[in-house]
Amino acid sequence: MDSEQTQHPSRQDHAILRTASFKLTATRKIIVAVVIAVVALIWYDLLNRLLAFGDGIDYAGLHVMGAEATALLQRYNPFFWWALVALCTIIIAYFLVLFARSSMRAARLRQIDEHTFAQLSDGLSPPALDVLLWAWQERDEPLRVGDLQRALEGLRAHRAAKLQRAARQLAALEQARRRD
Repeated sequence: MDSEQTQHPSRQDHAILRTASFKLTATRKIIVAVVIAVVALIWYDLLNRLLAFGDGIDYAGLHVMGAEATALLQRYNPFFWWALVALCTIIIAYFLVLFARSSMRAARLRQIDEHTFAQLSDGLSPPALDVLLWAWQERDEPLRVGDLQRALEGLRAHRAAKLQRAARQLAALEQARRRD
């Protein structure tokens, strides 16, 4: 058994990939967090104003509709405004999720700078480099943050062992073919 078959990625490999991925996406994550916090604060203020406006509505001027209709409107008024707040909250949350996803998608498309690339190529073990090469699917494009994230997920899922096993199986099949 040669040493390549028994090599496993180290914790340092995980740390190098995690640190590089974090450094390259930190700015986007901070921007997303700030935007979500600002929108939440603004929406909280607006929903309080909206509910106060709803509480301040007086239906006494609608006496033409009758006392029962006016009482019914007065009784269900808070539910209408809370439903409106809930609907607007869902819509705002939906757009914030879309914003966060598109921002993270853009971060995954960011190309890796030369300094980070040098750290990766010098610091990763051969099995971790194999996983990074596996994750780098578009070889005609420079390495991107999404490739690093996919390599990190691959390391966590023991992709290095699977790649080594696949290489051994390929070698055995090619050797069997040569015998025939």
